[in-house]
Amino acid sequence: MKTTSRFTLAVTALAVGSVTLAACAGSAVGASQAASSGEAPEEIVIGALHPLSGSNAVDGQQMSNAAQMAVDAINDAGGIESLGGAKLVLEAADTRGEPETGQSEATRLIQEGAAALVGSYQSATSANIASVAERNGVPFVMDVSALDSILEQGYTNSFRIQPSASMMGEQSATYLSEIAEAAGTPVTKVGYLYEQGNFGASAYEAFAAKAQEYGITVEPAISYDPSSSDLSTQVQQVAAAGADVLAVSGYYNDSLAIARAVSSIAPDLDAVFGVANGGYDQVQFTADAPNGGENYFDANYRWDATNDEAVAVAEAFEAEFGEPMRTSAMLTYDAVTLIAEAIDAAGSADPADIRDAIAATTYEPHVVNDGPVSFDETGQNVNASVVTMQVLGGAVTQVYPAALAQQPLVYPAPVR
Repeated sequence: MKTTSRFTLAVTALAVGSVTLAACAGSAVGASQAASSGEAPEEIVIGALHPLSGSNAVDGQQMSNAAQMAVDAINDAGGIESLGGAKLVLEAADTRGEPETGQSEATRLIQEGAAALVGSYQSATSANIASVAERNGVPFVMDVSALDSILEQGYTNSFRIQPSASMMGEQSATYLSEIAEAAGTPVTKVGYLYEQGNFGASAYEAFAAKAQEYGITVEPAISYDPSSSDLSTQVQQVAAAGADVLAVSGYYNDSLAIARAVSSIAPDLDAVFGVANGGYDQVQFTADAPNGGENYFDANYRWDATNDEAVAVAEAFEAEFGEPMRTSAMLTYDAVTLIAEAIDAAGSADPADIRDAIAATTYEPHVVNDGPVSFDETGQNVNASVVTMQVLGGAVTQVYPAALAQQPLVYPAPVR
């Protein structure tokens, strides 16, 4: 996939140059004020809602930084051309990872004139923000929030770039089956551990239903409390059941706890396969996991390491903020840039016009996607895709499908 936006080209230039990203400052003209006056605004506010404090603050801060980086790139590229070069202003709000706080902060941002919202990393928080956005007629583009039910409410103002939990579960089952068949070691039985919330359950249910189509039995299927520090009992149950593969849908700390239990128990497995896993595709996992997490798989959304422009954005981010760019941050970057292109296409700062332009977008994202972004009537990007990654030689590497692979995969892939 190739991105041709002038906004993206500006960031590519930043990656190979020495431009310093500067933060926007000053008060903005509210979009609703500009629309009512009929005047083109000098500035347009985008509200970004992420957990800037609390247990998910590392991701939240990265996402907020990526939103600011996108705004800076857009402004450096001349702003919103169809509105006479109007500049974007980012107003970042801390959800604290709390649905109620996300709801109140979204309300505040809209009251202060935000023309669009992005966020929010956690599905429960995004569900509340989506409700606020719908009541106020302001578009909300979700960067990271997988729960299917958010877009099952009949909303017309909420959109999701990433695949839903069920999409990730289905695609993961397909990729696992194809990988094993190609290796001449078909999977017959998968043991599945999943965090007990809506995310884990949705991913598991979709995976299990799709796996059945391939003749794969998913048993045992065990939910767990993601705050647990020891998940040895659950891993023992999978080992005792004689599963070929252990599939895991969880967050970082619980997925790491499972990896430690696997190392201690040493079950006879062909692979440990993350499904939309929040740990096994993280750089930090290779430092924290036993044996560097070597051979662990994860099928998940991912910024596309085979896309030169995505690489340039990631390099610019790391140069500015001093840490590798996570996929969550790249999704925020895409969400803000998509909104900017929609404003430019609409030639308007009115939220209703921006919403219509978002619905019709053909934006080419920097994350893995099966073509341009294309939203269906619910607001889901129907071209959203996952890619299978594997820890090889101490690095998280794209390995499947072949068109997105950075190097050949290893399967069977026993872990220690």
